[in-house]
Amino acid sequence: MPSDEILKAVFPLLEGVDLAACMAVCKQWQNIAQDDYFWKCLCAKRWPSTCKSSSPPVSYHKLFKTFVKRENNRTLPPPRISLHDLEFYIDFWADGNLLFSQVVPGPALQKGNWTPPPGISPVMRYHLEGPEYKLTMPVKPQFSVHHSQTVGVSVLVARKDTKKVASIIHDAVFNYTEWSSCRALAYDYLVLSPAYPFVSEIRAWVALLFMENGDEGDIDVFGIELDFCDAAKSEEEVLWLLDMLDWK
Repeated sequence: MPSDEILKAVFPLLEGVDLAACMAVCKQWQNIAQDDYFWKCLCAKRWPSTCKSSSPPVSYHKLFKTFVKRENNRTLPPPRISLHDLEFYIDFWADGNLLFSQVVPGPALQKGNWTPPPGISPVMRYHLEGPEYKLTMPVKPQFSVHHSQTVGVSVLVARKDTKKVASIIHDAVFNYTEWSSCRALAYDYLVLSPAYPFVSEIRAWVALLFMENGDEGDIDVFGIELDFCDAAKSEEEVLWLLDMLDWK
């Protein structure tokens, strides 16, 4: 049997990645593997309805290549804002009494710009030094909270370039404590601009980073953490997300 006939019998049995690899072997294999019939067989397995059209809008080779090999990790363009453009207004209350209130420049929250105090747990140290992106800052002066107190938080962010303000956390309550990593957690859903009507349910998390002092459940807070792990896992993604807020 001629080699061309052997290839034409084998190619319809291959998966797309293997058929694509065959196109790189030699000119003969490339010419045969380019036959749209083989790619139609592959498309028929994934999207049978596409093979029912008498005149498909594109070749089956292009259809398969476009939608099976779609790039999942697309490179974002540079964000339109930077942390230097932002200023955060962070307030905590304990049982209705102001506990902490500070204006924080955006760069002060950059990962790795401060050293946690000695004595934190190994789990906490691993968390802070891990690859996950998060905005963190030290608390000065440090403060203590008793486990029986109800602690609330609000976080606003201001843009220096447009002189507008948006809400990140609106009166959320710390109702969960992760004792293994020494973090008290609260969250709120971001309010995004009406320009993004189909994007919703993205949470902003804020955490109190603490060390146990053994005094009847008191926790000594030494830092604050802010992250958007539901949707943003890098500084660029966080900045794009903040740019999408409903700025007023």
